[in-house]
Amino acid sequence: MFLSVFDLFKVGVGPSSSHTMGPMVAGARFLDVLRAAPFRAHGLRASLHGSLAFTGKGHATDRATILGLAGFTPETMDREAADAALEANRQTGLLHPEGLGDLRFDPERDLIFDFDRSLPGHANGMILMATDAQGDVIGRETFYSIGGGFVLTEAELADRAADRRSDAGSRVPYPFATAAQMLEMAAQSGLSIAQMKLANERVHRSEIQIRDGLARIWQVMRDCMDRGLAAEGTLPGGLKVRRRAAAIHQALLAERGQNLTAPHVINDWMSAYAMAVNEENAAGGQVVTAPTNGAAGVVPAVIRYWLDHVPGASERDIGTFLLTASAVGGLVKHNASISGAEAGCQAEVGSASAMAAAGLAAVLGGTPEQVENAAEIALEHHLGMTCDPVAGLVQVPCIERNGLGAIKAVSAASLSLRGDGRHFVPLDAAIETMRQTGRDMSEKYKETSLGGLAVNVPNC
Repeated sequence: MFLSVFDLFKVGVGPSSSHTMGPMVAGARFLDVLRAAPFRAHGLRASLHGSLAFTGKGHATDRATILGLAGFTPETMDREAADAALEANRQTGLLHPEGLGDLRFDPERDLIFDFDRSLPGHANGMILMATDAQGDVIGRETFYSIGGGFVLTEAELADRAADRRSDAGSRVPYPFATAAQMLEMAAQSGLSIAQMKLANERVHRSEIQIRDGLARIWQVMRDCMDRGLAAEGTLPGGLKVRRRAAAIHQALLAERGQNLTAPHVINDWMSAYAMAVNEENAAGGQVVTAPTNGAAGVVPAVIRYWLDHVPGASERDIGTFLLTASAVGGLVKHNASISGAEAGCQAEVGSASAMAAAGLAAVLGGTPEQVENAAEIALEHHLGMTCDPVAGLVQVPCIERNGLGAIKAVSAASLSLRGDGRHFVPLDAAIETMRQTGRDMSEKYKETSLGGLAVNVPNC
């Protein structure tokens, strides 16, 4: 099983990797299909299903779908150009994707939120259609946004299931598909988890590409965090949620050096770092999926904690952190899910916390067994966590939840390093439990905003 570090950590835009980045990618992919089609399309249509319908407005799925069909992609999107394209579409009812001419698309008529019909492949389903001059459908494709910005067609979803049953990762030197295999390969090779992951990456990219790619991931993470630590005001969406990270950070800086500061204040630093990222995400800013937008604050917050507060930390080791974290994230995605719509927030913040715990344990000198233990502790104590965003916005409880995920990650890494790596619950068991729990969880608690805090907290 091979999933690249650059699959888990992708540069994109907020507020949701499943609801914003995924639909935008799907739209851009559908345009490629139309460019290769034997017919000429005159118009476009889209229907959103499952979680994309129920929380699509709050997650800006409508905006993302239109931008994708206009030819924008998450990694390269220019905010001003995107706003101009949306305004032009509102005024004219047309989209102008490159190479396809003018295509009719009236969001009021052609963008359908279908609350009655879920699609069979995944909770985040959408159907994109091309129409002729008379408005009849002449081409269609079903896409599933499966979390973390990943998008699959129906055929690709079937191939993915087949890949899971095959030895699809054997083309890399260390094709571990479970944590047990990962530890066995580490013991046999004498390599760390990060070294094995790097060896796998080298099959697909040069050393320079890997180094530069990892550096860019951290740079985007840090820039996002810095913007969030400086920005004030109210987040968009109608809940009137105040940004808090900047004020907390300023208070912490003012208190720094005081002899009477309580030790637990370090938790406030981690929360401020994580909340800064997720406030930026909620505002539609540029973030890195880690492994999703909704959980984007956990990993960078733990890295920032390590760099700024742990003696001996160095940016030279950020690659080790990210490679180790991605190895754990890959196991979770391959064997369970990183999608809140599929398995609740245990799949998003829980996965992110496990990834961050593993990365921190690695850069603090942990053995592969201690790294695996750190990931297991963090994931185990997120099991059962629901995804119930108030008003469908990635704000409450999502922003604070990232802060607590970071704190749990650091605690998990610290606990693991106090032992020798031997522990009762294997990481594989925690991942499988998360998968089963997500399967059994009511749809009300899987990013539909039909239960939990979403119905018990006033939306105004």
